[in-house]
Amino acid sequence: MVIQDARVLRDEFIPKEVVHRDAEVQRLAETLEPITQGDKADNSLLFGPPGTGKTCIAQHTLEKLEKEQLDVKYHYINCWENYNRFKVLYKALEGIGKTLNVHRQSTPTDELLKRLRDYDQLPYVLILDEVDQLEDEKVLYDLYSAPNITMIMITNSESEFFNMDQRVRSRLMDSERIEFSKYSADELTDILSDRVEWGLYRDAIDRSRLRKVALSADGDARIAIGILRSAARKAEKESKEEITREMIQESVPDAKENQKQKNVEKLNKHQKALYDIVNEEGKIKPGELYEKYGKKVDEPRTKRMLRKYLNKMEHYRLIDSEGEGRWRVYKSKG
Repeated sequence: MVIQDARVLRDEFIPKEVVHRDAEVQRLAETLEPITQGDKADNSLLFGPPGTGKTCIAQHTLEKLEKEQLDVKYHYINCWENYNRFKVLYKALEGIGKTLNVHRQSTPTDELLKRLRDYDQLPYVLILDEVDQLEDEKVLYDLYSAPNITMIMITNSESEFFNMDQRVRSRLMDSERIEFSKYSADELTDILSDRVEWGLYRDAIDRSRLRKVALSADGDARIAIGILRSAARKAEKESKEEITREMIQESVPDAKENQKQKNVEKLNKHQKALYDIVNEEGKIKPGELYEKYGKKVDEPRTKRMLRKYLNKMEHYRLIDSEGEGRWRVYKSKG
């Protein structure tokens, strides 16, 4: 048996201590410092490739702040799932217990915004993950204007995020920007070592085999942890006391496919329609893709929104593209 605490190998696990992100934690903590004095802090934008610790660091920093400073609240909102104005405002109110008598079909959105603006208790921080997936970025203007709310926004690309309505962009341009780069193999090995220490039995896997896991993950911590999780399960299934190199090798495609399926399952119906068309065609130009998409769905989204969807799918390695402008072509990953 190798697994001692399976929770440590889950994607959503937030460690008490983080490694190789000291500078990012420090910058975010400094940005949030005014909250400890009862003031509103500057908003933050965390950006970088998938699997580089953005969400983990945001939650880790806020959990630590909440423990050290009792008079602060925070709430996590996944904008991929909550992508319109009503859903975001509702989730924000949910975090402070202000959703009583709110009805999704009949309560005006302006009523939700009024409740948020009237909130005058503890400083309130919202973590807006996958913020680039919002269909109406004006909700960020709404939150910006709420007197007691600080936003931590998380996205893959800084430039793509700021491709938005001028009025909203002008408000957010002064956000503290914190870039997250890909992990190196050595850094991922250290991250995995902590997971092993907390979640597996001693001697279940040595550092050389952990490095093999790290090298297979291409800088993505979620993939690395997924490979380790899959390999540990194989060892458990075979009643082994250690994870072998063969188990790791077998787990690499399993972990990558599992992560891909998780990303596919997160797609909304419009993203899924685009994804299916690209896969059916194998290779397709934007104009033809938009035309086929328009015939496939009710209430099709704007081309600007579709480009955002396609960019997101590229970041998550669900599709590829080549060329620029009129020469751009989207391609299936196979």
